[in-house]
Formats: sequence, C-alpha cells, structure tokens
Amino acid sequence: MRDVTTAQPLDVQPSPLALLLLGREADPKSERGVECPGDLPSPSDPDLVERARTAKEKLGNKVFILGHHYQRDEVIQFADVTGDSFKLARDAAARPEAEYIVFCGVHFMAESADILTTDDQKVVLPDLAAGCSMADMATAEQVAECWDVLTEAGIADLTVPVSYMNSSADIKAFTGKHGGTICTSSNAKRALDWAFEQGEKVLFLPDQHLGRNTAVRDMGMSLDDCVVYNPHKPNGGLTAEELRGAKMILWRGHCSVHGRFSLDSVNDVRERVPGVNVLVHPECRHEVVAAADYVGSTEYIIKTLEAAPAGSKWAIGTELNLVRRLANRFADEDKEIVFLDKTVCFCSTMNRIDLPHLVWALESLAEGNLVNRIQVDRETESFAKLALERMLALP
Repeated sequence: MRDVTTAQPLDVQPSPLALLLLGREADPKSERGVECPGDLPSPSDPDLVERARTAKEKLGNKVFILGHHYQRDEVIQFADVTGDSFKLARDAAARPEAEYIVFCGVHFMAESADILTTDDQKVVLPDLAAGCSMADMATAEQVAECWDVLTEAGIADLTVPVSYMNSSADIKAFTGKHGGTICTSSNAKRALDWAFEQGEKVLFLPDQHLGRNTAVRDMGMSLDDCVVYNPHKPNGGLTAEELRGAKMILWRGHCSVHGRFSLDSVNDVRERVPGVNVLVHPECRHEVVAAADYVGSTEYIIKTLEAAPAGSKWAIGTELNLVRRLANRFADEDKEIVFLDKTVCFCSTMNRIDLPHLVWALESLAEGNLVNRIQVDRETESFAKLALERMLALP
C-alpha cells in the first residue's frame, strides 16, 4: 500500500477490474453484486446515525445485528454482538426469534450464518460486494481439480481436507463431502490432530500460512513436511513424488491484510518501541509468527491485552480497525498499543460495510423490503453443515 503522505497523482485510466473494486461496475458472472437497488444514503448525511437508530428500534426483536471485530466503528456501534466470524454465526443461531440477521462482515461469514440459522431466518449482507480475498482464492472448480491431481498421485484416499472458516460455502461443502472438517484460528491444532487420526495427509484450504504455522509451530512438523499447491499451475506446480512425500498440502492462499506484515515490520517496531511485546495473528507469514512473542486468534489477541499489566507495550499484527479500537479501549490503563506495520492497511472488503449501507439495509427491512439476502442452496448447505458439525464435535 502506498504511503498517502508522499503519493503523487497519477495520470492513468482505471482498468475494468479497478472499476469493479471501486464499486463502479458489476461482474455478471460473480455471485457478489456491487449495486444497491434503491437509493443509497449519502455518507455526508448528518442524520445517518439517527436514521440507523430509528430503523433498528422500529424493527425491534425482528432484527439481530452482528459486527465483526474488523468492522469500522461507525457500524460497530449498532451491533448487538461483536466477535470473530464463527462466534457471530453461532450467536445468530442462538437467536431463533430474530427474523432478520444483519451481518456486518463479509460474504463467507454471512453464508455460515445462513447455514447455521433456521430456514425462517433471513441473513442480510448490507453490501453484496463485501467479499474476502482469501476465500476467493479457492473456487469449487479449482479444488475439485486439485482432488483429481491427488487421486492421480494415489493419495486422495489418504488425504483429509481441513478448511479454514474463511472459505466459501462451496469449499465447506467439498470438505464435508470428502470426510473433512472446518477449523478456526483458535482450534486449528485440534482440527489437524483429528484429521491425522483419520488419514495420513491433510489438504489445508485456503490459507497456507495458518496451515503451515499450526503444523510447524504447534505440532512439531518441519517445513519440509509442507508443500504448497498452486491452483494456477499444472498439477499445482508439484510432482507426484512431492505430493506423496508431504504431510501438509497447503493451498496457495493468504489474507491480504495479515500477509502484509514482514520480518522487517517486527524488527523495526522492536527498535522504535523498546520493550514492546509483538502479538500477531496466525494468518501472518511463518517468519513473522516465529519472530513474535505471542501468536493467536482475534479473540486471543483481545484476551491477552485485557490481561496485560498496566504500562506494558504491544505491537499488534492484525486488522487496523481492531488495533485502533483496542488502543483506545486500553489507553486509560496505560497500555501502549501500536499497529505492527508503519503503513496503514485496513481490510478493504470488510470496510465496504459502512454506515450508508447499514442504514439502507435497516430502513429497507423496516419498510418490509427484504434486500441483499444471503441464501445457500440446500445441497451445499447440507454438506457444509456436516463439516461444521464435525468441528463442533472436536474434543
């Protein structure tokens, strides 16, 4: 990401992809649109907060608003609960009286909520363009082709798929259909322990870093036990011998935010902030995790800072909205909390859920108009739910 304080204007025309990312064009082949039917409120409308509050009060118990930790503050203030993706999906399932689940997060999270809630509940994503770059790095067609490659190498029967929660419903369904389970960043080791009881190898989707860090850091494997399957290369860029020799077959996917942190980031912050504790998410690169003092999920990061002594110093390697919120929360306790990288980087797709989109969604629902419903088809839901239930049954 460029440093906005030094960047100069560029005389260039945006590409079709850039226009799509900016929300100015639509991709008819994508499941995610970029247009809202009806009028989207202006971000400069001074009454947005009051409009959101009024619409939410009008809906009453019919609506339950979920806010992911990485969401912007203007939206989080209206969330009934906050948390990571799986916690929020379970919270939604625990509120069967709520007719509408408004998920302020990204597409795969809303899919998970739809899978775990009742048929009578309707999950709404305020902006259908709020996707996840990591989840989009593994498509159903690519994973099916990968399984064919494993079959040809004679190891498919020995391989158990384990998919990160940050994956599409299609990938979760593939996992369930092939005897695998889902994991979160909190229970990845438990999921892998279970998988290796079922088979000799694991196909880990779609985040290579969480898979590698869990296998090497938490389970004592070596980096040589891991290979990376690249869906954009023939046979994943691997030989049959390499596949047969591996224990962990890692999908070539990553988080665009956590993947930004580098070993230089860690070394730099240690020089800038003497005595700092480096606390990072396991979606970070292996060398960053190895150099950190503490590693854990979003919930782990929050709990670690809650328990930290006054006067302690922390550099956090996760999404900036959460880091800023934590820094403000613990400022009165004299805890110094800084972002691990000097360059500002939000989760751009998560930030598509802004106050105008939330107001538009709530007002539409209050007027009896169901908008932006996320609905997983029955067959996909069945197999995806099977994979999620296997995770819930983990010891």
